[in-house]
Amino acid sequence: MGGFFQRQLAVYVEYHRDPRNTAMHVIGILLLFTGAVMPLTLVKVPLFGHEFSLAVILALPVLVYWLLLDVALGAGILAVSIVLFSIATAIATGVSTVAMWAIFAVLVGLGFAAQAIGHKVFEGREASLFTFPSHLLLGPMFVMAKLFIALGFRRDLAAILAPLPANSLSTR
Repeated sequence: MGGFFQRQLAVYVEYHRDPRNTAMHVIGILLLFTGAVMPLTLVKVPLFGHEFSLAVILALPVLVYWLLLDVALGAGILAVSIVLFSIATAIATGVSTVAMWAIFAVLVGLGFAAQAIGHKVFEGREASLFTFPSHLLLGPMFVMAKLFIALGFRRDLAAILAPLPANSLSTR
């Protein structure tokens, strides 16, 4: 899926050129994922002689999709997901039900707000999600690709994800 992924990423990046928007997406995606899976970590489903949280079961197809798009980036997302599942589980099991739902609402609200601010304030345009609903699944891949590039890996994606020069940001 390498060529398919790179084409999808090239379209996605046109809506995410400003580095401040990218930073807001990192924050937003982490908050949204943690908040969204938190209540689902409390629901246990017996499967193959073990109990799995509904959060893991529902996230598994998306994690497999990301691995199919790009094994290295997908593996990075899988590693981060494990940490976020653990954090979400710790929060959900460590507080009352009312507090858990309040934290859920705050995390999801802040996650959406971070991304909306990134697009409206820094990018100056609507989120690509409204034009391309599939971009909901590309956000984590974009963020992970940016991290890999920053660490000196994935030079093949660096040209696709290069931010606009600083002087062109001020002309928007």
